Formats: sequence, structure tokens, C-alpha cells
Amino acid sequence: MRATVNVWDPCVRIFHWSLVASFAVAWLSADEIKDLHEWAGYAAAALITFRLAIGFAGSRYARFTQFIRGPRETLSYTKDVIFNREARFLGHNPLGALMVVALLTSTVLVAGTGWLQTTDAFWGIEWVEETHEMLANVMLALVALHVGGVVLGSLRHSENLVRAMITGRKPAPEPGDVA
Repeated sequence: MRATVNVWDPCVRIFHWSLVASFAVAWLSADEIKDLHEWAGYAAAALITFRLAIGFAGSRYARFTQFIRGPRETLSYTKDVIFNREARFLGHNPLGALMVVALLTSTVLVAGTGWLQTTDAFWGIEWVEETHEMLANVMLALVALHVGGVVLGSLRHSENLVRAMITGRKPAPEPGDVA
């Protein structure tokens, strides 16, 4: 049995699964339960604020400076993934980091356009509603890509990334891994 190390602290894990729940509730209640839909959106916005705080002042693997890479390194990693030669990262890999940024940004935009619809200035304005729906669909596509990346990474590196996001623990780094 491989040794494990703690990577994802409780703040990251609680944030992650709470955002999953708030997005699912908002998505499923969109056309049926307006108040629940709005509260789920507010919860998502509050969670993003929390994640931004821990992204700057949280534990090692929660910090943006630990995992956000530049375009050149991200493109290089993408090529390595295509040719099945990517390194294992203990924290987020460069594509995972890009997904974190995309999901955080899309959540802000979805919540923001949703909130606009509750204001006097934008209530009933068609382009705001259409933008909100389009962004929610983009976010759903990002979630699907994220899940696909988790499955791919889990298979390629023989680790259960879903379990790691529940327990916080991942297999200890081996030679060649990026810790």
C-alpha cells in the first residue's frame, strides 16, 4: 500500500463540495423554484469569495501561486497529456489550474448576471436572462470537462482524485512527480 500525504485541507474540500451542491441546486431549480435558485446562486457567490481568500492566504496547495502556471508551461503540459507523458502533480496540474480559474470565473459571471436580474435596472431584460442561461450552459460544459479531466488523471496516475477531494489525501510523491 502506497504512503499518502495530506494535500487538500478541509477548507478546499468543503468549498469544492459546497460549490458542487450549490451549482447542482441552482441548475435543477432554475425553472421551478425561483427562491431556491436565487439562494443557491448567492451561496455560490459567497463560496467564490471564500475561495479567493484561501487562494491568497490558505494552505500550500490551496494558494493560487502554488498551482497557476503561465501559458507556455500549460501548453507544454497539454502536449504531454496528448502524448501520454505528463508528470503527476501533487496539487493541481496546469490544466487543472486552468479549469479552476475557468470555473471560478464562470461562477462569478453566472452569479453576477443572475443577481442583475433581481435589480430594478435589469429585471426582465432579455439579454441579461439569455446571457445568464448561456453562461450557466458554459459552466455545465466546464463541469463536464472537469469531471473528464479528473477521470483521465485518476487513470493515468493510478490515484483516485475524487477520494482525494473527500479525504484530502493523495499518494505520496515519487521521483518525477511535481510536489
